[in-house]
Amino acid sequence: MAKPVVAIVGRPNVGKSTLFNALAGERISIVKDTPGVTRDRIYADVTWLNYEFTMIDTGGIEPDSKDVIISQMREQAQIAIDTADVIVFMTDVRQGLVDSDSKVADMLRRSKKPVVLVVNKVDNFDKYMPDVYEFYNLGIGEPVPISSSSMLGLGDMLDRVTSYFPARDEDEEEDDTPRIAIIGKPNVGKSSLVNKLCGENRVIVSNIAGTTRDAIDTRVKFHGREYIFIDTAGLRRKSKIKEELERFSIIRAVAAVEKADVVIIMIDATEGVTEQDAKIAGIAHERGKGIIIAVNKWDAIEKDNKTIKEHTDKIRQTLSFMPYAQIMFISVKTGQRLNKIYETIDAVIENNSMRVGTGVLNEIFTEAVALQQPPSDKGRRLKIFYTTQVAVKPPTFVIFVNDKELMHFSYVRYLENRIRDAFGFEGTSLKFIIRERKED
Repeated sequence: MAKPVVAIVGRPNVGKSTLFNALAGERISIVKDTPGVTRDRIYADVTWLNYEFTMIDTGGIEPDSKDVIISQMREQAQIAIDTADVIVFMTDVRQGLVDSDSKVADMLRRSKKPVVLVVNKVDNFDKYMPDVYEFYNLGIGEPVPISSSSMLGLGDMLDRVTSYFPARDEDEEEDDTPRIAIIGKPNVGKSSLVNKLCGENRVIVSNIAGTTRDAIDTRVKFHGREYIFIDTAGLRRKSKIKEELERFSIIRAVAAVEKADVVIIMIDATEGVTEQDAKIAGIAHERGKGIIIAVNKWDAIEKDNKTIKEHTDKIRQTLSFMPYAQIMFISVKTGQRLNKIYETIDAVIENNSMRVGTGVLNEIFTEAVALQQPPSDKGRRLKIFYTTQVAVKPPTFVIFVNDKELMHFSYVRYLENRIRDAFGFEGTSLKFIIRERKED
């Protein structure tokens, strides 16, 4: 089941980012080798009790402002609202109820989404509660008093947010139809690809970046098997502010990836792979999805016998964090290699769900350790006692060792390569959990 998406919206300077960081905690830490986490921290994974959800931070909404930056922030917030399952609407008790709050409330009412009204900066409940009651006038429910900076009231707020999540035992959640998200920069041919795969014009196609306003799920049957394609452009280019465009792409991509089993990352062959492609790809990589890289507009490239290798090398170099991803060179316009997409999707789904027997796994590790000695530090050497697979989607392995500190990242990568040599696992990341066990 896909994790719900929660968006935090409100006017500028009411404390949205403070709340975002408080809820995200250490999860927001930016790791050098982890792409997809942008400098301005657009999204994070949050756990509350037995619930997990993806949280989106947005720029402040100024409904009537003509300022270009503010209008971009308003646009970004609207996309987050369209994308979210639940919206946290934040206001400021110190500033009181202002006209902009009412206009944002109108915008949220039109979304028909569940809204949790939060009144921030209530550092003293006895002192500020009479001012909190004023926010009932917005007409969108009971206000929840919190203080993001002092971490007060967050439990009550999260209880309210999670109460809107769908029940996890509903029958409709049992639908095991493979879901394929098509993500990438604007105007690389995502909607056109869906149309070709469907055999009909199900999605509006135009060469204006951002024609697709909402995520569209399209059910397709091919050789007796059903697939659901998620097309998510979700951009309207109102200015050339690069960072804001990246934010739009990433907000859309996060929600699409959460719903998907396999992610097709579309790249424009005429532009080559870009930093923004890497950020978008990083979201799918971090969430352990099956991944296919589709290089579109291949018909527009002048070719010789080295062209595919040169493009492949550049993609592998820029997307070095996902060497397992399947690469396809396609042309939506001419139909080149599109017949291979379903075959590749099926293979990636199978690999993402593959289980390896514990006995076979430990044989591979025993051989790997014999070929390359584990690392040591100050005379103490790493010992690997036992390895077992504990989950799929992505395949997840627990390695029991004598000392976690001795398990260097490079040795984990070495062990991963040995597993891939034996079982392939093309198109899917592998996750490793290192656990310590006392020596007998």
